[in-house]
Amino acid sequence: MEWGESTTLVQPIGLAQQRQVEERTEEYLALAERIFARRFERIPVLFDLKGRAAGMFKIVGRHRVIRYNPWIFAKYFAENLRDTVPHEVAHYVVHEVYPRRSTKPHGHAWKNLMATFGADAGVTFNLSLDGVPQRSQRTHRYQCGCQIHQVSTTRHYRAQMRRMRYHCCSCDGLLVYAPQDERERLQIHCELQDSVS
Repeated sequence: MEWGESTTLVQPIGLAQQRQVEERTEEYLALAERIFARRFERIPVLFDLKGRAAGMFKIVGRHRVIRYNPWIFAKYFAENLRDTVPHEVAHYVVHEVYPRRSTKPHGHAWKNLMATFGADAGVTFNLSLDGVPQRSQRTHRYQCGCQIHQVSTTRHYRAQMRRMRYHCCSCDGLLVYAPQDERERLQIHCELQDSVS
């Protein structure tokens, strides 16, 4: 894109296409029922996801939901119907069939189910998201014994308020806040003071 050129904002899919996505979700659930010879509860399918993810299976307490990004579906409808729908249904089915702690999100059980669905087991897509509304969250610089980490604002505030401690997945070292300059440290201090008062 040239300097000064604007990107046209993608409009989310409408009700007719949402219905197609819901029907495809149902088809994969029915297929999973035949594969596992058991019934799966029908969970809500929402079109409220924003950002860079095309879909998400989410668990909140005892509630489970499949969420789709209507903007990304609008830009790449056929691709998402083919790839994202079975991807998220497979997450739900694997969650129901196998114990939660013993199965990785994109582990063997998930990959096997994706193969049985006849779907691509790739976990990310490499398509342009120009025109798709993006959330932007500031990140904060943290350091452990082996590398620099970028931590979300939510996790940063939890760490600063001493509610949580985060460790590196590689070296298991404690992540320590490492602002790039004094101005950044002062800005965070002021924001923390504002949130407390």
